[in-house]
Amino acid sequence: MAELVVAGMLLAARNIPEALHFIRTLEGDDESLNAQVEKGKKRFAGFELAGKTLGVVGLGAIGVKVSNAATALGMTVIGFDPQMTVESAWQLSSSAVQAPSLDDLLARSDFITLHVPLNEHTRGLINSQRIRHIKHQATLLNFSRAQVVDEATVVSALDAGKLHAYVSDFPSNALLQHPKSIELPHLGASTAEAEDNCAAMVAEQIRDFLVNGNIRRSVNFPDVSLPRTGRVRLAIAFENVPNMVGPITTTLAENNINISEMLNKSRGTYSYTLIDLDNAIPESALTQLLSIQGVLSVRVV
Repeated sequence: MAELVVAGMLLAARNIPEALHFIRTLEGDDESLNAQVEKGKKRFAGFELAGKTLGVVGLGAIGVKVSNAATALGMTVIGFDPQMTVESAWQLSSSAVQAPSLDDLLARSDFITLHVPLNEHTRGLINSQRIRHIKHQATLLNFSRAQVVDEATVVSALDAGKLHAYVSDFPSNALLQHPKSIELPHLGASTAEAEDNCAAMVAEQIRDFLVNGNIRRSVNFPDVSLPRTGRVRLAIAFENVPNMVGPITTTLAENNINISEMLNKSRGTYSYTLIDLDNAIPESALTQLLSIQGVLSVRVV
């Protein structure tokens, strides 16, 4: 996916689609072709990526890879992600700069690339209000989901010259024939290697959940990963409402069970807790935990 984003930036910067169309319409012998190319190539002069600023919205696994690739190309990288994980932060190049807000990122970036999931918070993220903050003649790249941007707003911005180009892998009738829009197939993971890696990743994540209770890259649960420290581990899922952790720890204390380590995280309507215990937990205590209002599941792992 990082390679696809870089390719999209190169396409927008160098007018490559128009140049390819021009080359394919040439006719004549080799000498004539060379003469026509030399004569016409100035029509497709572009600009370099080095020295330009890339704004990355969403610094997950893909956003971080894109940021690091852009840094290697000599670009200045600024990022925005209120939900950025510690794991992603470790992998991000130290030269990347955090934007204080999305509007600040839009105003400072020559290229803006979107790497966010589609949900109630990101649907129409780039809309008529946000487009006003975008730097004049910036290029917008959308490899997230089509609905993350308001299509009508993008078309209007392209027509008005506010945007230099729009690059996406979600073709639509409104943008497919637009001269400033570059539409690509949705093929970020369409390689044999990617399919193998995805299968291996899913298998490993399921194994880690079954064996250790860890949750990674879930759609609706928080990411929770805790190194084992105790003899027994509890994995408890419950509703994300106030005063849930207290009754759980109180129940353990009443059963004379000591906690050696504990990690609790929430996401949306769900919370998830991993608790390492110094000693075994009796069935009666598990029954008590399950009886707490709001507890969805209790599992010994």
